[in-house]
Parts: sequence; structure tokens; C-alpha cells
Amino acid sequence: MRDDLNIDRQPADEAQANGASAEAQADGTAAAPAESVAEGAGEAPAADAQRAAQAVAEDVQRLLDEQRDKYLRLAAEFDNYRKRIARARQETAARAQGELVKRFLDSLDDLGRVTAVNPESATVASIIEGVGAVQAKLLRTLAGAGLEVIDPVDMPFNPELHEAVATEPALSPEDDHLVARVYQPGYVFQGQLLRPARVVVKQWTDAER
Repeated sequence: MRDDLNIDRQPADEAQANGASAEAQADGTAAAPAESVAEGAGEAPAADAQRAAQAVAEDVQRLLDEQRDKYLRLAAEFDNYRKRIARARQETAARAQGELVKRFLDSLDDLGRVTAVNPESATVASIIEGVGAVQAKLLRTLAGAGLEVIDPVDMPFNPELHEAVATEPALSPEDDHLVARVYQPGYVFQGQLLRPARVVVKQWTDAER
């Protein structure tokens, strides 16, 4: 009788154990997909953030490349502009110098004719007259180009235009600091002092009263 009870109890226990095992397997199977879902959910934002950062870096690099290209183009254009301006200035200066030299060609021809005279037939007076005519023509040409001659005899001494190389006594107080003689004339070209006039200045002193 007891044996029959034990036999009946064993199948019940086995059934109970099999049920518990099935439940455990079901719980394990359910837990694994939940963990996988959680890990996938955590990896997705990180990947999105990485892709966004990479896109921003590419945009920044593209902008830098564009700005670099613009800078190089501007630098090249400015360099070409600078070269064009320098070349234009040189050409303008050369043309201006050529025009100035052209004005002296006639005077140069006159001077050549003076030096080509026959010394046996020419007189000193005629040579001096010819040289004087060439000098006057040169001065007219230079004056037309903007040259002014500084020849300040009997004018007040001006240290901005005159250079005193000597002094001499003045005959009256009114002559004090007047230019007595000009050793070498000065020249001003279009407002620019090329050379001051070298002069002798009169000086009045109390002892001469």
C-alpha cells in the first residue's frame, strides 16, 4: 500500500520539477532579448552622435578649403595688380623722361654745330655767341618743363633756397642780409628744390656805423 503511494507520488514530483525547469528556461529566454534590446538602445544614440560630429567636421573642412581657395585667388589677383601698377608706373616714367629728353634734342644739335665750326675761320666772339644761344635755348626748354632758376642778387637771404658760402660787409643797415653775389645759381623743379643757390651775403655790424 505504501509502495503504491510512493509510485503515485514520483510522477507528480517529476511533473512539478519539469514545470519548474520549463519556467526557468522561459525566464532565461525572456531575459536575454531584453538585455539585447537595452544594449542596442544604448549604441544607437552614440552612433548618431558620431555621424553628426563627422558631418560637422566635414562641413568645417569644406568651409576652410573654400576660404583657403578664396584667399589664394585674392592673393594672386593682388600680386598681379601690384605688378601691373608697377609696370604702368615704369612705363609712365619712361614716357615722361622720353618727352623731356626730346625737348633737348634741338639744343643738342645746336651745340654740335657750334663745336663743328672751323677753328681757322671762327672767332672767339662767334663761338661765345653760339654757346650763349645754346644756353638760352636750353634754359627756355627747361623752364617749359617746370625748372626755375634761383639767382637772388640783391634779394634777402633765404636759408630755404640759399646757401651762404661767404659774407662781406654791408654799406648800410638796409643791405644787411642781402645777397651780394651768386657763386652758383640754384634750381627748383616743379616746387622741388634741386640745388640751393650758393651766395655771398652782406652783413652789417655796429662797428661799421
